[in-house]
Amino acid sequence: MNQRGARLKHPTGWFAAGREVTRALPLLSDGAFKLYIYVCLNADRSTGLLKVGHADLVKALGKSRRSVIAYLDELRTKQVLDVRSATNQHIGGEIEIEDAFWPYKKESAQATTTDLAGYTEYVRRLLKSRRCVDSSFTPADEKLVALFFRQRIPIEQIEHGFLLACARRFVSLLNRNGQEAITSLQYFQNAIDEAGRLQMPTDYWRYLQLRVDRFEQQWIAKKRDAAHS
Repeated sequence: MNQRGARLKHPTGWFAAGREVTRALPLLSDGAFKLYIYVCLNADRSTGLLKVGHADLVKALGKSRRSVIAYLDELRTKQVLDVRSATNQHIGGEIEIEDAFWPYKKESAQATTTDLAGYTEYVRRLLKSRRCVDSSFTPADEKLVALFFRQRIPIEQIEHGFLLACARRFVSLLNRNGQEAITSLQYFQNAIDEAGRLQMPTDYWRYLQLRVDRFEQQWIAKKRDAAHS
């Protein structure tokens, strides 16, 4: 295609729709592709992250809630988006566009957590990313994060410990061995220590994340069925 003389009408607010978007086009249904483009246009350019609720997506796309959920499931199944559900209906969930479908170079977690404020905010967001956690991030949580920061615990180790603890809690919830959500960061401390001792490859943690995603969806469905019975 001849690009000679091409000029943008508006120098700001545009999105770099290149080969990553081209890759998504034949892969997705029309509705899922439309949702993907919406997320691309509104996500943070440096992270590929968008904090948004189902109601916002329903309004933006003009689709039913059921359709939006189906599109999100398709996008997650085809590994276009990573969808981290909200802890309750009043807090927006978080969507991250996977690297293969995001044209911008992402700022790493390490780059955003080099100071205590960034480190704390990252952990705060992590606690809001799973339905088995209902934390208001108390001063005690903030104090524990500061301790982790002083001990130089890598944010990756905290993420891994979070996955271990959430996997176990979801299994407990699904087996009716417990009904309570996790309410404090302290609950994760042993799992974070355990994650630091484990010598597991990156693929293991990716697999565990997929397992936690599956457990979470099963638990949400179970709660929905129970509410309608």
